[in-house]
Amino acid sequence: MSRSLLLFTLLVLFVSASPALRAQREKIPPEDLDFVEKTWPTAKKTSTGIRYVIQQQGVGDPPAAGNLVSVLYVGRLLNGETFDQKIDSKNPFTFRVGRDVVIQGWDQILQLMKKGERRLVIIPPELAYGTRGKPPTIPRSATLLFLIELVDIKKDE
Repeated sequence: MSRSLLLFTLLVLFVSASPALRAQREKIPPEDLDFVEKTWPTAKKTSTGIRYVIQQQGVGDPPAAGNLVSVLYVGRLLNGETFDQKIDSKNPFTFRVGRDVVIQGWDQILQLMKKGERRLVIIPPELAYGTRGKPPTIPRSATLLFLIELVDIKKDE
């Protein structure tokens, strides 16, 4: 009897630990997911739940954590309302990737982009401002939409 129980337990552990057999948890709230899937049906999805559409291909290697990047962007809520933007090519937003300067979703997606690349990026709340939001411009549990262009990468020598 105990041998059967042990085998059953091992089988359950194996099946639950197998990534191929385990469904990935959706990170975009259900009330936003239908809209996102209908509006951007060709969007690709990262392993962390960020969706994106490459609008313009870039060149070279993506930035690594610690590299200085310059970006142009427009940030919107799913209702189309713009909450932030930096669109002046003479004065891009510059910061170090992977140093918790920006939301997690940005740190993750920028490390997948190449210089000159432009992407439409859909970031789930838990990789953005979470359940707290960023009052008054970003409500609680908001799925965010960004148009991001990676203008430059400066790698540490």
